[in-house]
Amino acid sequence: MKNTKKWLFLVFVLVLSLSLSLAACSNTSENTSGTKKPSGGDSGEKKNFLIGMSQANLGEPWRVAMNDQIKAAADEYPELKVVFADAAQDNSKQIADVENFIQQKVDLLIISPNEAKPLTAVVKKAYDSGIPVIVLDRKVEGDAYTQYIGGDNKLIGKKAGEFVAKMLGDKGGNVVEIKGLEGATPQQERHDGFLEGISSNPNVKIIAAQNADWLKDKAITVMETMLQANKKIDVVYGHNDPAAEGAYIAAKNANREKDIKFIGIDGLPTPDGGLKAVMEGRLSATYIYPTGGKEAIESAISILEKKEKVEKTVILDTIEATKDNAEQVYKQFGGK
Repeated sequence: MKNTKKWLFLVFVLVLSLSLSLAACSNTSENTSGTKKPSGGDSGEKKNFLIGMSQANLGEPWRVAMNDQIKAAADEYPELKVVFADAAQDNSKQIADVENFIQQKVDLLIISPNEAKPLTAVVKKAYDSGIPVIVLDRKVEGDAYTQYIGGDNKLIGKKAGEFVAKMLGDKGGNVVEIKGLEGATPQQERHDGFLEGISSNPNVKIIAAQNADWLKDKAITVMETMLQANKKIDVVYGHNDPAAEGAYIAAKNANREKDIKFIGIDGLPTPDGGLKAVMEGRLSATYIYPTGGKEAIESAISILEKKEKVEKTVILDTIEATKDNAEQVYKQFGGK
């Protein structure tokens, strides 16, 4: 009897050991290198992603807003970490920033290039190395990137030109143009579009044009020179709101602001943005130029997590804001 009990106990232990071994095997699988990894459908794919954001400069409030919107959108995804670099409007610095991101082996690069041609090669290098690249606002040459997101700068310029042509009427008038940065694609497109927009009114003439590199302080200096050289200026067309605001400050200092209308582009819904400037009467019009920050993060999730192919080009809409609708647009875009 004792031998029977002992035999049954041994059989029980043997069966229990075998069951535990089978359970352990069912919870692990071997990869090709022989190391074990969890089973249950887990492919071992990355769950956290590093994104490098190369910004052209932080001297423009619009670019600060872009970074803020990227951060806010990324904060919705705990698996994303975004590292920011400021090129301070220096092509060489931005090239070095991107090279650094390549060395860090970021999972995705977002870049808003300072200028198109100088940044093309390093963007291509990142793209060719297997890093998905999202280009924001300013383009690079060629198509060695994953996606471009930006507004239609030529259309915005055309709308601004049409607004000026209609505002000045049959009598026409003199326009000075304060441009952005030479070599940046929005600068050329906003100029070309404006020329097309005013073409319907042959009495509208651009009598002076100069770059202010998107910066308010530089626009003040540029406008001071234009005021000294031109006794009659009817309209200032600024390639962004800081340029138009800088021109307004210079004109006010010369007691000529009441004789001139000021047009800008960006339309930020901030206390110091273009929409407030329209609401307060300094600008006659501005045009919403979305940063694309939120859209860039949405695309990053599609690329990195969902493994989806994204559209090569995404064009964002604009809105013309004048005294008639500026307050409404301000609230629509989150202004407080």
